[in-house]
Amino acid sequence: MKKFLETIINIYNINELRQRIGMTLFLLLVYRLGAQIVIPGIDSVQLASLAQKTDAGGLLGILNAFTGGAFANASVFALGIMPYISASIVVQLMGIAIPYLQKLQKEGESGRKTINQITRWLTIAICVVQAPAYLFGLSALGVPDSAFILGRGPLFIFSSVTILVTGTIFAMWLGEKITDKGIGNGISLLIMVGIIANLPLSFTQEFISRVSENNGGLMLVLIELVLWIIIILLSVLLVMAVRQIPVQYARRTAGGASQQNIAGSRQYIPLKLNASGVMPIIFAQALMFGPVYIGSFLGNSNIGQWMQAEFSDIFGLWYNVLFGVLIIIFTFFYTAITVPTNKMSDDLKRSGGFVPGIKPGIETSNYLDTVMSHITFPGSLFLAAIAVFPAVVVKLMGIQQGWALFYGGTSLLIMVGVAIDTIQQINSYLLNRHYDGLMKTGKNRRTITPTI
Repeated sequence: MKKFLETIINIYNINELRQRIGMTLFLLLVYRLGAQIVIPGIDSVQLASLAQKTDAGGLLGILNAFTGGAFANASVFALGIMPYISASIVVQLMGIAIPYLQKLQKEGESGRKTINQITRWLTIAICVVQAPAYLFGLSALGVPDSAFILGRGPLFIFSSVTILVTGTIFAMWLGEKITDKGIGNGISLLIMVGIIANLPLSFTQEFISRVSENNGGLMLVLIELVLWIIIILLSVLLVMAVRQIPVQYARRTAGGASQQNIAGSRQYIPLKLNASGVMPIIFAQALMFGPVYIGSFLGNSNIGQWMQAEFSDIFGLWYNVLFGVLIIIFTFFYTAITVPTNKMSDDLKRSGGFVPGIKPGIETSNYLDTVMSHITFPGSLFLAAIAVFPAVVVKLMGIQQGWALFYGGTSLLIMVGVAIDTIQQINSYLLNRHYDGLMKTGKNRRTITPTI
């Protein structure tokens, strides 16, 4: 506790770090306030039916969690930051096949700025499609027509679409400002804060259900908390685990009047157990809408009704079996396109480095690819297990669905990954000012790629 207080004092004594943390908290507060502002023309009192559906978990609960409750509030931030995330994923995948984007990726800072601009315009295009779909989908989700105070005429649709698109752009701007003027990855922090905003209410509902309704009592609540902490620790291990590949650099000669050999130094290439982060879960969740649509297309046939029933329940058996399989497949796919073993091998060869016992060039590339395949398989199984664990606790322990979402999946991994990255950002400031960091071990000082 004494060391922790000393660290807090050290943070306060660094003027730049103190200002960055203050700016981050202020911008996050602005985002949370915006999530409570209802779209003009909609009666917030009559949104109870939508709130009940999102509180009960399911696909709507996931969407609501990512927007910090803005989805159920019909807020100006109802679309959240997810259109920007979707645009970033599309641009990243297009960069594999489109030569123009590949060229931009190699141009350094100027290319990165151009890619960011393309991502912003694509975000607006996605919002223009999603905003009307959200407005017309409110009635299908149980919001009564009387909730639309001014009706749903062209003027309301146009103004509301403009507000929703502007809200997403403003949220994107907040995220970029947090990255530039604050601490850590701004977009990831916005998502994490939105997820955490639902945690107190979800836990309170679970606590009341267990204690007040005599449904297991306080002891079962304590068991749930212990299990939750264990899952968080396992998620931390998944995020931080790496396989270190030793690299030896050839001896070099120092210039000057007298030539002398400098002994080669040994370093390591850290290959992450989960190099794909939460992207496989996001891809898999996007495809899990497919079986329901296929079932509705098949109509009243036995297979159609079965598919609609089984794959509409995100806590059901067959939903999670298919969900886990897709996560494993996408983990290999996303790792293959984001971990360039060929480029790593070429860079290593140009810098005079080599893996002991492996010839530079194509053999090193094949070796790195083989190692990645070997560590990706257990990593994908671990990721799939964490993703489907909320369904396990719902079925075996009877945990409420809203609280169960924090036992795994995208929500938990984003919270863990962003928290680790933020702590390391603060830690780097402290180390640069010769203070002891928030983390003491050498492993924890390793730079971790942000989750989003």
